[in-house]
Amino acid sequence: MDPEMAALAGTAGTTLVSLLTTEVWQRASDSIVSLWRRSQPDRADAITAEIDATRNDLIAARADGDAGTSAELGAEWQGRIRRLLVAHPEAADGLRALLAELAPAAPVAPSVTQHASASGHARVYQAGRDQNFNHR
Repeated sequence: MDPEMAALAGTAGTTLVSLLTTEVWQRASDSIVSLWRRSQPDRADAITAEIDATRNDLIAARADGDAGTSAELGAEWQGRIRRLLVAHPEAADGLRALLAELAPAAPVAPSVTQHASASGHARVYQAGRDQNFNHR
């Protein structure tokens, strides 16, 4: 698979997963299922069930404070979409159009910039989120 198609699959997987816990999740789901319905109609119902399961997993992970599940599920969807594009490269144009349509609804990840300097025996600990350590 050429790098452009791999990047497209990666973007699509991440975008889908990020939208499944927003108010536009049903539109994102319907759009992805329609892509499968055009390329692999026999898989469309299974894809619908997989999207619903992914959404339920994301909601449960969010309730448990599990931040890693989203990346894992995004990678799973990247693989599904990559396999679809390998079998049906003509679906790439439809996927690009779908991503352009969904882009305004996709959540924007916050940007974190950190700067620190230490001298002597000083220590600097920085984290973009949780940080746990135990000194003895």
